[in-house]
Amino acid sequence: MALRIPKAELPTELRENLIKQLGSVPEPHEVLWNHPALAEANQQFASQVATWDAVDASLKTFAHMAVAAQIGCSWCLDVNYFAALNQRLDLAKASQVPRWRESEAFTPLEREVMAYAEAMTNTPPTVTDELSASLLDRLGPAALVELTVYIGFANLAARCNTAHGITSQGYSEACEIPLAARPVASEGAPTA
Repeated sequence: MALRIPKAELPTELRENLIKQLGSVPEPHEVLWNHPALAEANQQFASQVATWDAVDASLKTFAHMAVAAQIGCSWCLDVNYFAALNQRLDLAKASQVPRWRESEAFTPLEREVMAYAEAMTNTPPTVTDELSASLLDRLGPAALVELTVYIGFANLAARCNTAHGITSQGYSEACEIPLAARPVASEGAPTA
């Protein structure tokens, strides 16, 4: 897939900072910079999202990766797996998120969080009262609100990247364990 919107030239300081942080400039930044005010607002919100701490970082990373796998955003899977490495999360688990239903690596809470992420991502959403009540009981109101907004933000990022034609940039190649592929149903569609 090729980019559907051309990259815009980033300001030198921003470009250099991104290269220092990630080793290269993320294509979503370059595409969004076609609308600098929007790009800056998006970056500010993403920076704020990263500071929230009512939910464990691994749960949020697994949720974002589950959204990305369901939508098919290889860029989000790539960069979130790389983030898991840098956050010193369990890479054996993180590598299995695209096939979490088949993997035995996850706790019941992690499975519930990924099921919630997928239920929020479905169109229309399929979140049930039971799933929400269970997470509310296990996480508490502040954490469930945070998780919900975090998953909403993951959907925004994954859907925009996919629509813009942005794909993996190879960030996760720094990880020792390869990222698992999402299972494919017999008729060729990814499994739910």
